[in-house]
Formats: sequence, structure tokens, C-alpha cells
Amino acid sequence: MLSELETPSSIPLAPRYPVAGVLVSRTTYADAVSSIIEAARACVPLLAAATSVHGLTLAAIDPEFGAVLKSFDLVTPDGQPVRWALNLLHAARLGERVYGPTLMLRLCEAAAAEGLSVYLYGGRPEVLARLVERLNTTVPRLCIAGYSAPPFRQLTPEEDQREVDQIVASNAQVVFVGLGCPRQERWAQAHREQLSRPLVCVGAAFDFHAGTLRQAPDWMQARGLEWLFRLLMEPRRLWRRYLTHIPIFVVLVSRQYLAQRLSWRRP
Repeated sequence: MLSELETPSSIPLAPRYPVAGVLVSRTTYADAVSSIIEAARACVPLLAAATSVHGLTLAAIDPEFGAVLKSFDLVTPDGQPVRWALNLLHAARLGERVYGPTLMLRLCEAAAAEGLSVYLYGGRPEVLARLVERLNTTVPRLCIAGYSAPPFRQLTPEEDQREVDQIVASNAQVVFVGLGCPRQERWAQAHREQLSRPLVCVGAAFDFHAGTLRQAPDWMQARGLEWLFRLLMEPRRLWRRYLTHIPIFVVLVSRQYLAQRLSWRRP
């Protein structure tokens, strides 16, 4: 087994192991929430991303994005195949994935219990409005310090600075970023020091919690078939992604597994 790779930090973090060239955290919901909440209390920067097969394969084929993802403090196994790969390659013995929408909800509950406020960055204006409304019902004690839906294009430096200033002025202690992969990870890394607080990339969680996008049934999620459900829901947008990234992931993990097996057999 390859040796674990530690992340130096003042906040206790789960150990990370390489999967398809990306350092993925051997973490649970409880551990991830604990690390992020502790960073929020201490007002220190922490980058976290719930990362699926799509994110890992993008990092493998795009070295620049790979470097971005490797700089994160927490890369949780969002998809079942990522969890399976961790267990196969590193005997991680993880019993569940750490799924972005569920992680977001558990963080909101923990933030409410701790009296910490959150900021929602990303999505469309109508999605954010519904998300805030639903969170106020689901987690009634949660303080939502602010929210913003930037346009779906490259922001000018002036626009970007206004967004950052708005987040800082809100005094939110945790920022959820829902810009989609890889845009959200690039944005979080670029603003880590400016914002100096946990930035948690949660993908489509805004749409799921707002009720504007359906989640796969639990039985499909448990069997790693969420991709199939989403493909059936959005075939035009997602067919190329899954046709490309699933085979790449299988090849990368298989190659790593064989390389590790061969290295174990060498005297």
C-alpha cells in the first residue's frame, strides 16, 4: 500500500491518499464536519471539495486543475466509485461516501448549533431564493449571512472584487460554493487567502436542496448508479461527461491497482 500523504495544517485533517493522481481524504461526515467547523471557529482558511469521478478525471487530464485540487485541505469521496477506489487501493475501510449535498446539510446543522453563520455563493438567483427559503425551514436556527448568484461567465476583476467584498462584509464564517466543477474549485483556491475562512465546494447541492433538481433514489446512490439517474434526467448536458470520464476513471484506478500489486511482489 502507498504511504499516506499528510496535509500540514493547524486544523486536524483526515489523512489523504492518491487515487487517480489526486489526494483524496479518508474521511467520514463527522470528521469532515468537525475539521470545517473548527476552522470556522478559528477564522482560518480551509478548502474542502466533495469530489466525484468527474472531478478526479478532470484533474487527471488537466494538470492545471490537478494542481488546484491537490492544494485542497479536504477532498471528500463524493461518489461511491471514489470510496470504492479508496478502499481497494488503500484499505481505507470507509463504510460510506461523503456526498456534497449531505455534507452541506450536516454542516448547516453543526453551524446552527455552534452559532456560526454561512454564506451561499453560486447557482441561479431563483435557485438561491428557494434554497434560502428551504434551509430556513429545514435548519431553522441557521444564520444565513448572505448569498450571491454570480453570472455564468468570467467575471471582470472589478466584479470579482465586489463579490469578495460582499462575502467579507457579511462576516459569514463558512462559505458554501456551488459553481459546479471545476469552476468552484478554481474560484475557491484563488480566494483562499482573501477570504480566510472555510470554503466548501458542494457542486449541485444548491439545486438538490432547493428542489430544482431531483436526487437519485437511495438504492441507486448506494450502488453507485447516481450517474445513470442524472444521465436520464439531463441526457443532453451529461452524456458526453459520463461517456468520457467513467472509462478514464476505470483505466486510471486499474493501472494504479496493478502498479501497486507489482510493487508489493518485488523483493
